[in-house]
Amino acid sequence: MSTVALPDLTMAQMLRERAQRTPDAIAIRQKDFGIWTPIGWREYYERAADVGHGLRAIGLSAGGHVGVLSENRLEWVLAQMGTGLVGGVTVGVYPTSPSSEVAYVLAHADVEVVVCEDQEQSDKVLEALDQLPRLRRIVVVEQKGLRETIAAHGERVVSFEQLEALGREHRRANPGLVDETLAAQTPEQIALMIYTSGSTGKPKGAMISYANIRAVVPGIVDRLRLDAGSTHLSYLPLCHVAEQMLTTFVPLYLSSQVNFGESIRTVQEDLREVAPTMFLGVPRIWEKLHAAIHIRMQETGGLRHRLFERLVAACAPFAEKAPAQRSIGERLRFGLGWLLMFRALQNFIGLRRTRVALTGAASIPPPIVAFFRTIGVPLVEVYGLTESTGMITGQRLDGVRLGTVGEPVLGVEHRIDPDSGELVVRGGMVFAGYYKSPEATAATVRDGWLHTGDVVREEGGQLRIVDRLKDIMITAGGKNLTPSEIENTMKASPFIKECIVVAEGRKFVSALVQIDYETVGKWAESRRIPFTHFRSLVEAPQVRELIEAEIARGNAQLAQVSQIRRFHLLTKELDHDDGEVTATMKVRRASIYRAYADEIEAMYR
Repeated sequence: MSTVALPDLTMAQMLRERAQRTPDAIAIRQKDFGIWTPIGWREYYERAADVGHGLRAIGLSAGGHVGVLSENRLEWVLAQMGTGLVGGVTVGVYPTSPSSEVAYVLAHADVEVVVCEDQEQSDKVLEALDQLPRLRRIVVVEQKGLRETIAAHGERVVSFEQLEALGREHRRANPGLVDETLAAQTPEQIALMIYTSGSTGKPKGAMISYANIRAVVPGIVDRLRLDAGSTHLSYLPLCHVAEQMLTTFVPLYLSSQVNFGESIRTVQEDLREVAPTMFLGVPRIWEKLHAAIHIRMQETGGLRHRLFERLVAACAPFAEKAPAQRSIGERLRFGLGWLLMFRALQNFIGLRRTRVALTGAASIPPPIVAFFRTIGVPLVEVYGLTESTGMITGQRLDGVRLGTVGEPVLGVEHRIDPDSGELVVRGGMVFAGYYKSPEATAATVRDGWLHTGDVVREEGGQLRIVDRLKDIMITAGGKNLTPSEIENTMKASPFIKECIVVAEGRKFVSALVQIDYETVGKWAESRRIPFTHFRSLVEAPQVRELIEAEIARGNAQLAQVSQIRRFHLLTKELDHDDGEVTATMKVRRASIYRAYADEIEAMYR
């Protein structure tokens, strides 16, 4: 087995090492007001050290916990690395979370200082102050609209700029603090607490040690063929382990570059400007890009649309092959497609220079992966958990098998439970446990083996995720069904955004279906079907006929027992605030089944 040589240092120690070895090499670029500003490794370290000292100056205890409630930006990682440099633990909180969820995580994690992006995020914390007895200070990055808040709360609220200034003063008075902390830092110390999505209950705080991070990086680097020249656009939430992998874990060990765009709303524009060599998208991102291309092709008119469909059909048969594995005829065919259409589509989505693109965090319809590989985007499916510190399996760039998540990476030992089919793994990347929950930890990690909760099948050395163990359904006739297979088949349609299967204890399969508002809206406009909002579009008879046809197309790919016989079209989009999806947009089945109990029962009358 090959190995990837990395320094035997913690992530915080690596930041100081980078500042000493390659001080002027660009570590981060951040876009503000349309301008990309580069930050070298020395500046990254110096500012992080100032932030760390500043946190101590405003009351962070040794080993204390710092929350971060913000979209991805330079200040997020400065807070994280600064916390690590003075021996603290970082706790990320989803910026899309309502105040109640923010309060739960901050209280459960015993957060002493929280860094908020702006007034919107700080208001969520201030609203819940009575539930946060451990919280000492609130640090706010953007001060707009906060004059009255600061006046009302005195020293409790400080700006990020003030934090850095206080840190510089504290650093002059305590010049040896960071070096002393790093000298005493051990791999077993906790670096991060990452809260699970809470799709089936309260979120749990997964404790990630420096040793876990150091153990997971070689497998990621080896499988994805990353190096110091790799570039990445960071936009998925940094409170999720998937984004942490590519924004902090890998860059610090490889000295690769991270880019922070202006906002989550400017990702498409930022992608085109950065043209990163690697790109991570959760399935919903790939589904949206697929739908955007579909819409663009619809708008271009008949001749160009037909050409697009013919080129995709011509190149689809060798989508699973890497370019070097293709025959001369296949290369010529793809070359023609690239010149006439695919190059423009790659530029349109900003992935023209991408050497590896990833999809993970949830299952994805195989036709979506096949489509992007057909147009020349080297998309591979990877798999991992918060509890495994990120990616532990992944397709090889030259060994893609659609519908699988590839093989285990370097350092991962795996086996499949012979009774349940559950995947269990072992290795240095298995997390340190759940914070304040030894019972949940003991149930998840047994004799050093992490029980993933996912049922898998091994096919030619590659793993195929069947479903979550707890999600497998048994019909009234005793047939076992995997809802994710049915749902992903339907979601391969650009017109279907969500499909929630109902089958447990039922005579047949039914589903709650949410349309893709943008794609269906464009379709309706092209046919002069009037609508004013989501509900009116859903209630148009032609839209129901469209979705019926899409479900019939999907059913044709499924075994008869798995086919959807009845469906209900949702008249509103599933909402995080209503408890229907998590902050990462994972469906909360139990919550949805309760909310739509009447509609479900109506499908079985």
